[in-house]
Amino acid sequence: MAESMFSEISTTDLVTQISRQITEAIVTGRLKPGARLTELQLSREFGTSRAPVREAARLLESQGLVVFSPRRGFFVRTLTAVDLRDIYELRIGLELHAASLALERIGQAEVAGLERQIEKLYRLADAGSAESQIFEDFAFHRMLCAASHNARLVKVYDELATEMRAGITLIGKLYDDPHRIAKTHEPIVAALKRSDRKELLGALRDHITVAQEAVVALFHGIEKDATDAQNGPIWHCG
Repeated sequence: MAESMFSEISTTDLVTQISRQITEAIVTGRLKPGARLTELQLSREFGTSRAPVREAARLLESQGLVVFSPRRGFFVRTLTAVDLRDIYELRIGLELHAASLALERIGQAEVAGLERQIEKLYRLADAGSAESQIFEDFAFHRMLCAASHNARLVKVYDELATEMRAGITLIGKLYDDPHRIAKTHEPIVAALKRSDRKELLGALRDHITVAQEAVVALFHGIEKDATDAQNGPIWHCG
C-alpha cells in the first residue's frame, strides 16, 4: 500500500490491539470484503513479529470477520444476503429479550440517554454524515441492551453489531432520507417510558425488521450484479 493503514502499537496485549485495529478497518470499509490479510505486510505496519498478527487473525476468524483458506491465508469475510438475514433474525430475538429485561431494570438516566441518542441521530442526519449515523444507530441499540443490565447479552450484541456494521458499510446507507433512521427510534423510547411491553416489543420488532428487509434486499442486488458481471452478456441468435 502507498501509505500505512495501521499505526504501530505498544508491546502489551499485542493480539487484542492488532485485532481491534483490523476490526475497525473492516467495519469502516477500509479493508474490503475479500481483501487478503498478509502477515508480513501487517507485521511491518504494526511493528511486531508475524506471530501476534497470525493470532489476531485467528481471533477475528472465530468472530466471523475473516476466513482462512489453506495455503492462501486469511481474507476479509464476504457476507451474503443469507448471512445478513440470519444475523438480523438473531438480533431480533436478542433485542426483544433485552427490551423485556430493560422494562424492569432501566433507570431514568438511561431513558434520558436514549433520548439524547435520538437527538444525535437527527443532528447527524442534518449534517449528512451517513457513516457516523450508522455508528450511532448501533450505539442506541447497544444502550438499550445495556439497560437490561446483563453483561453477557451486551457481549453477544457487540459481536453481532460488528458483523452488521461491516455489511451496512459496504452498501453505504439504508434509507434515502437519513431522518427516517432517527424517527424510527422514537416509538421504542416512548413505549419504554410508558412501560408498555406489547408496544415496546412491537415497535422494536418493526424497526429491526424494516432494516433487515432493506439490508437483505440490497445484498441480493449486489450478489445479482456480481453474478451478471461474472457471466457476461447473453447473446441470442435468431
